[in-house]
Parts: sequence; structure tokens; C-alpha cells
Amino acid sequence: MSHHQPDPSKSVNLTIDGLPVTVPEGTRILEAARKVNVHIPTLCEYPDLCKRAVCRICVVECDGRGKLAAACANDVWEGVNIVTNNRRIQNIRKTIVELLLANHPQDCLTCIRNKKCELQSLAESLGIRGTSLERDSADLHPEIERATLVRSMDKCVKCGRCVEVCQNVQTIQAINSAHRSHEYEISTPYKQSLSEGPCVFCGQCAAVCPVGALYEHDQTAEIWDSIRDTGRQTIAQVSPALADDLNNEFGFAGKTITAGKMITAIKLLGFNKVFDAGIAATVSDMEHNVELQHRIKTGGKLPIITGCSAGVVNFVNYFYPDLAGHLAANMNPRQIFADSIKADYAQSVEIDYSNITSVSFTPNISQKYQFGAEDKTDFAITAAELGRMIKLAGIDIETLPESPFDSININLPKQDNTDKPIKRETIFGFADARKVMEAIRKGECDVQWIEILI
Repeated sequence: MSHHQPDPSKSVNLTIDGLPVTVPEGTRILEAARKVNVHIPTLCEYPDLCKRAVCRICVVECDGRGKLAAACANDVWEGVNIVTNNRRIQNIRKTIVELLLANHPQDCLTCIRNKKCELQSLAESLGIRGTSLERDSADLHPEIERATLVRSMDKCVKCGRCVEVCQNVQTIQAINSAHRSHEYEISTPYKQSLSEGPCVFCGQCAAVCPVGALYEHDQTAEIWDSIRDTGRQTIAQVSPALADDLNNEFGFAGKTITAGKMITAIKLLGFNKVFDAGIAATVSDMEHNVELQHRIKTGGKLPIITGCSAGVVNFVNYFYPDLAGHLAANMNPRQIFADSIKADYAQSVEIDYSNITSVSFTPNISQKYQFGAEDKTDFAITAAELGRMIKLAGIDIETLPESPFDSININLPKQDNTDKPIKRETIFGFADARKVMEAIRKGECDVQWIEILI
């Protein structure tokens, strides 16, 4: 094994499919090819994850050598001539994909990832219209975990993305790999359900899955039932930023779908009111600040720890139970909104709060996880679920007019004018959160407010 450390300040000259290119030393073949707009298909490769070279779909020829190299895991070198596409490479890629399809359900039309499946796209780009290989896929029923995440492991292509993001990015280790050769599989410790293990339901495994093996639990049917119930009011909480996710969902470039168009679409679906989630976020910050100032004055536990979802609470309770007292006692923005809807708004429109359905449109799966009885949010759905509702309703969102958010009055917490400035730090991801938690445990954290975002 070479221990050479690449020097990015040095340039490497090479040729890819006859096109000359110069890149910094340490550049992977895959990245160099992208610089000259040469597309090399991949399946296991994903931004910011380690280069595992599991699927081997990205193999290329280097200097005419017989042994093929994985473009996702090998760096370029001076003067190398790389061929990314010839009959031999095409046949190898087609064989790999056909083998994957032989172990994969052929239910694309009813799959939740239809037209957004990387395996499906690979088969199409490689011209695979059928296979002579006998299908050998286990008939495993999808498992719904905590009404948040669905695992359909008969569709797993064993790319290892979910393992990498769970173990090395989020450091949770709720998903791992097991066995070797043809028995190799993506599993959980002792084959237990996610809810029985250390999973905090951050949803990152589903975010990186290339197929329909991991995805959000769809709750749109229940929301449609609420909308069609004339005796109920269905209320939405949505952030303007969700419009960006909706653009990705529909495959639009830039800002085709604006926040105003998104609001119009939600109202056309039948929602009675659409409120700005940013209001609740502001109130949440104010409430957390009140609690923090109280802790400072009374000698309570510092720093106070807040988060964007129940995943943060689960993380602290499971891995750092001795520090659970640092968690903020009051609710996150989504809960604050739901509580206000079930109280202040219901009173203002003279309707029983039990006849209101509170729906939160969330940027990620982690916020679908509910805290328990104190969580008055009825449903939390992602941009993907909202997109499916819009398509089902036949709404042409691209041509819709703009609409504003509805107004709502929320009782603001009283602020103490004598409050002193506090030191606040935002942490992204559980890997960095562990460093902070260890510092708190050792008494080496001088920050008064820690916010953990997934």
C-alpha cells in the first residue's frame, strides 16, 4: 500500500477518452472525468461519503492495462491515458446491473422511487430492457419504524451508503453490514428492528439510499381524509425554504417554484390555513432563551441543549443519558406551532381544538418522529410527500400565482430586560455533537447554549 500523500498544489496532466485535462494531484478519476464533461456511471458513490468502490460500475481502463480500476476510488497520475467507455467496459457494467436486477423486485411502476431510482436510471442508460438471469430476490415485507421510516430490504442493492452515513458520518451505528460473498447483506445489529437499537431516526440513511430500500413513511392518505372531512380544519405549517426541496422533487432548475406558488398549491389541495413556520422558530428561540436565563440565575445545568427534531433528544438520551438534564424542557418550533393551533387559533375561530388537524411540512425525515403524547402535531410530511399530493391533485404548480402566508397570533413569552448576552454555538451532525458532549461531560465547554442540527 502506498503511503504517498498527494500535494494539491501540484498539477497532473492526463487524457480521458482522448481529451486532455489537468487537475490537482490527489484528484480521483471520477472527478477528473467530470471536469471534461465525461460521465462515468456510479451507484455506491455519494458526495462526502468515503470511497468504498463496492458496486464497480464505474470501472475504467488505464493505459490499456487488463485490470480495470474503480474511478470513484483511484487517483489520477501523470500521463495516464484513461478510457471510460468501450465494448468491454459496457459489457461489464451491463452484467453488474443485470446481476443487481436479478436480486431486485421488478415492481418499478408501484415503487415509491419510480423515475427517481438510480438503479432504474442505470438500467435505462445502459440499454437494459430485460435479463436472462433468473430472479433471486427474497420476498421481504416493508417494515414501518416508528411511523417515520420504512425499510424495504428486498430492494437493497448493498451499496453501503446507509452504513457509511450511519456509522461514520452520524456515528450512530444502527445499520451495519454482515457476512461475505453471496451472503453479504446490509443489516442491523442482531437483525433487530431500528426501534430496538441505537437508531435516533435522523433519516440520513434514507437520504442517501439510491433505490426504494429506505424512505419516509407516507402519511398523505390520512391528510387527504382530514381535508375531505367537512367538520375539520386542516392547518399547515411550512417554511419558505421548503420550496427549494420542492423544486428538486419536481426536477425544476433554479427557483421555478417560489414560496408563494407553494402556498397557493397547498391551499388548492384543500388546507384551510397555511402559516409560516418561521414564526414558531422565533417563538421557540425566545422560550429557550427564557429557560436559559432562568438556569443562569438559579444555577441550573449549562449549557442548555436544543435541537431541530426528536432525533437530537433521542441521541442525547441514548448515548449520553447522564447529560439528559442539559436538554431544553420546552418544545421545538414544530411543537410550539401545533400547541398554538390547538389553543390560540382554535379559540380565535371558535372551534374545538379536537376538530383541527395540524400538519407540519418538514425539510427532512427526522422531524416526522413524534415525541409522544405532548406532541400535538398530527402529521409531519416531507417535500416528497407534498409533491405526490400536488401531482395526485393534478396541480400545475409551475404556472400558479403567488399567495401570502395566513396571519396568526401567538402568545409570545415574556423576556427579562436584564438578560445578559449569551454564548451560543450551532453544531451540524452527530459526529461533531459527540465532541461537544464529551467536552460537557469533562466540564470543558464554556458555551451556554448548544443547538444541534441534523
